Amino acid sequence: MQFKHFSGFSLAAVSTVLGISISACSSPPASTPALTSVPTSITSTELATGQELQIAFMPDIHFHDIYASFSDAAFTGLPNSQSGKNATIRSMAAQLKSTRLFNENYFALLAALDDAAARGVKLIALPGDFSDDGQPLHIRGLAAILQHYSDTYGMQFFAAPGNHDPVRPFSRPAGKSDYLGVNGYEQPIYSPGSAACSAKLPAVQSHSKLSTICSEEVKELGYKEIMAQLAPFGFYPQPDYIYWETPYSDYTEHNYSANLAKEQATYKQRQYEICLQGTGGRYKQPGFSQCSMVPDSSYLVEPVAGVWLLAIDANVYLPQAGGSSYAGAGNAGYNRMFSHKTQVTDWITQVVQRAEQTGKTLIAFSHYPMTEFYNGQSDAIAEQFGADSFQLARRPADNVSQLLAATGLKLHIGGHMHFNDTGISKSPDGKVLVNVQAPSLAAYVPAYKLVSIKPQQKVEVQTVVLDDVPRYNELFEHYQQEHSTLAQQGAQLWNNAILTAKNYREFTNWHLSELTRQRFLPQDWPAPLRDNLLALNGWQMLVLSQLQSPQPLAQLLAELPTLQQSPNWQQAATKANTMIIEAGFDAEDFANWSGFDLALDFYRLRNAGSLALQDISPQRLAQYQLLTRLLAAKAETGHDSFARQFGGVFQLLQAFRHGESDAHFMLDLTNGSLSELSQ
Repeated sequence: MQFKHFSGFSLAAVSTVLGISISACSSPPASTPALTSVPTSITSTELATGQELQIAFMPDIHFHDIYASFSDAAFTGLPNSQSGKNATIRSMAAQLKSTRLFNENYFALLAALDDAAARGVKLIALPGDFSDDGQPLHIRGLAAILQHYSDTYGMQFFAAPGNHDPVRPFSRPAGKSDYLGVNGYEQPIYSPGSAACSAKLPAVQSHSKLSTICSEEVKELGYKEIMAQLAPFGFYPQPDYIYWETPYSDYTEHNYSANLAKEQATYKQRQYEICLQGTGGRYKQPGFSQCSMVPDSSYLVEPVAGVWLLAIDANVYLPQAGGSSYAGAGNAGYNRMFSHKTQVTDWITQVVQRAEQTGKTLIAFSHYPMTEFYNGQSDAIAEQFGADSFQLARRPADNVSQLLAATGLKLHIGGHMHFNDTGISKSPDGKVLVNVQAPSLAAYVPAYKLVSIKPQQKVEVQTVVLDDVPRYNELFEHYQQEHSTLAQQGAQLWNNAILTAKNYREFTNWHLSELTRQRFLPQDWPAPLRDNLLALNGWQMLVLSQLQSPQPLAQLLAELPTLQQSPNWQQAATKANTMIIEAGFDAEDFANWSGFDLALDFYRLRNAGSLALQDISPQRLAQYQLLTRLLAAKAETGHDSFARQFGGVFQLLQAFRHGESDAHFMLDLTNGSLSELSQ
């Protein structure tokens, strides 16, 4: 197969495995097979003789084919001087207001797959959002890349859908207003049938000077089309699978045949009835309404003898009024699975029982988390920031996590949140479920999870961080033009310091910084708390922690220049200075960081857990810990407005730092216990 997407990229220049980080080099490490050879697939005989089986989990790729060719030639893209190709990319302005990158994750996917190839990994699971809204040109590009790695390295891929693939159960007109077009302007591109391409409806409002382009290449594909184009990657049975089934097939491993699986794997047979109030079909209750048939792509596969991978389609698209449209699945998750997809949750229980009876090692994966992902702090976040903040709608309810544990599942790898986290849930009868939240390759910290199956029901979970990604800065020339155009227009500017990033990790760190500035602080933080935060540095926070004043914090800060000259402030500063000297700091250590720095560290720890510690100095962490302790003590008096407002923020920051092991650990499947492993 001729693969066209790697022009300018040397597959020999792969990532060197150094601890849990990878960086570009001219040849693979001596301990890994050369990438010019084609490794053979792992066989059941090798597994039985003790060869370790490794499975890589890469959710939330959000693949966007940056060098895609529009089949209708509607958009030619931007000539790129480094690759010699035309780039079909989204603007940097759009990237820096999104929780995911749109463009550079193309290179991150290649780097991650090269790293997996260097390690000899043959099984790759994609737990949802493998595409960015299921657009035809991007699904086509993703299929080509997966097929290339399958042909070249003997890899097998297993995909489960997320809320971005598909966006709705069935294809629909769509598009984006912020592709990057000529001269640094944003280029609207929509599909026929959308408002922007309809002569009867007004064009999409845009600050761009470029007219809307209409192309079917940017519509949002539904299940039928996505499953067909990605058929070899788990969605349909393949000849080399030992076993494969769906919730709708009526055979078992005892009477399995590839032909039988193929007959029962058709798109038409993998649909179920969903109603506004709950699951239809045999589960349908009197009074259920707005019912319709929708697809479900869940499947169970045995790629290697003794190992079952359970790919759960946890998308739940609730019918809307009239029955012809559906709500998005992003906030539904497992909270809707037991009520609206009962046939799948019942099937999960049956699969677990059969796995135990036949001695299979079962690992489940899907797009959505099965447990709480804030280290038990969801209620505290709701109290501090509001119940609608911090994507709390995506949190599975505690009773739902317990129901999932009650199915008997022991290990699940999820995505969706772009977080690095480990959660544990226990059912009333003592069953333990470990939910591993795998980070995204398209966000901070970019990484994937590597699961190694060990003897005696042990599983090693390692986080592979992509510090260095070849070609990550290949598109910077286009962003420079975009920034210049925005400046000429007098438009809102993003921080072009991101274009000084020395590696991909630093690039995603800048992405998070701009997200914090432009989106998270304005949307997540109540205005008084946000404004007070941004008005202070660390030293001022420390002094305020010792200040004796009944005045509201807003009033204190409004008078801050005068307040800092007062005897009351000087007395508090003296106390604060004595404390920090005893702790080994000085005033300058605290004055060197701002309220924004605190907010950025807050989101670093929230998103990446222990992986963020590389980007926050131990000294800064110790200063945060001191302030946490001081504010907690003062908040107990109940009379201090600063302690009341900021004490919860510091306590949450500490909680994000101290959770279950999330970087490298051993899981005992017999009891759900975790053992920390050195990195």
